[in-house]
Amino acid sequence: MKALVFEQFGGPEVLEYQEIKEPVVGPEEVLVRTKAIGLNFADIYRRKGNYHLQGNPPYILGYEGAGVVEEIGSMVTTLKVGDRIAFADAPHANAELVAVPFEKAIPLPDGISFETAASVLLQGLTAHYLVKDSYSIKSGDTAVIHAAAGGVGQLLIQMVQILGGKAIGLTSSSEKADIVRKLGAKDVFLYHDDWVNKIVTSTGNKGTDVIYESIGSTLAKSFSATRVGGTVVFFGMAGGDPEPVDPRMLMDTSKTLTGGDLWNVLTSRSERIERSNQLFQWIEENQLTIQPPVTFGLKDGQDAHKLLESRKSTGKILLLP
Repeated sequence: MKALVFEQFGGPEVLEYQEIKEPVVGPEEVLVRTKAIGLNFADIYRRKGNYHLQGNPPYILGYEGAGVVEEIGSMVTTLKVGDRIAFADAPHANAELVAVPFEKAIPLPDGISFETAASVLLQGLTAHYLVKDSYSIKSGDTAVIHAAAGGVGQLLIQMVQILGGKAIGLTSSSEKADIVRKLGAKDVFLYHDDWVNKIVTSTGNKGTDVIYESIGSTLAKSFSATRVGGTVVFFGMAGGDPEPVDPRMLMDTSKTLTGGDLWNVLTSRSERIERSNQLFQWIEENQLTIQPPVTFGLKDGQDAHKLLESRKSTGKILLLP
């Protein structure tokens, strides 16, 4: 089979499209012929050596994709050859064939394409737990979303509204702000403006109920934009490390700081399927809009990595075998 591999850590140029051995399917796995593979920043970090990789080179990136079952392990009884499935957390996805653990294989409804599944699962499941678990959005809540034009940000903007809340987006340019407005955000503010005061003013001088913080270096300002008794959900550090938080400030203002990590909620196959089916239902009902992805051939993985690292893309980037 063909796969996108690398022997040493470095820039996009270390990626090579090569013929390698097919994976051997274990008793509780299924062999999937990939049709669409999601590219994520975690792949960049692994390629650079920032994230730990198990095993020996050649390394294969990728954790998210969708395709068709070609072979089933001896212990698998509820999937069959020909089934359409997707996965969000199975390694070595940058290949024509992937051995996917049964518990991580998510059945695809007929109305969800391979491309849509590979575009939405990882970011969609992240946004889902943020609005359901980290802070449960209620009708009338106001929520501020950092990096609102990004993949998770666009989904958060829409999910807040699906659940009855009002969304305020933060982004870096007027072009990205236009994208966020089209998704129905109540307000959109730019980082180079005085966005803390703008948020406070737009919420009747109270501050927001919750702010989804994915930048890191803006954490202190996020607290300033949050109402007394409000919540900051910290789930990323795209802009650098945050300043330390003084617990006395939390006590004095009754504010809450909570963290979030997807792998703490995707603890079983039933959790994966239930949460994914909610995403698929919202998509089929046209409540959740997925921006058309930018696609590259798997053999053109270097170009796909360059585009993602440039931060010029606003939609999902997919690799197509």
